[in-house]
Amino acid sequence: MVLTDLQPGKKAIITNLSLMNEKLKQRLIDMGVHEGEEVCLKCTMPFGGPVMVEVSGQCICLRRKEAACIGVE
Repeated sequence: MVLTDLQPGKKAIITNLSLMNEKLKQRLIDMGVHEGEEVCLKCTMPFGGPVMVEVSGQCICLRRKEAACIGVE
């Protein structure tokens, strides 16, 4: 399952970041998004817009294409 499959308000554990490019992966790790961390999908914007997630107490908006590369369980 990937991050975009979650329903708004649901929580999951990040299991896989290996599908994205190294530059983006490093930037997300610097912001606290890493494997084993709990993530909560706050909301999704309409018409294929970004998704807002909460990780490590901070809210981050990600493009759907990037969020679809984050594996969760």
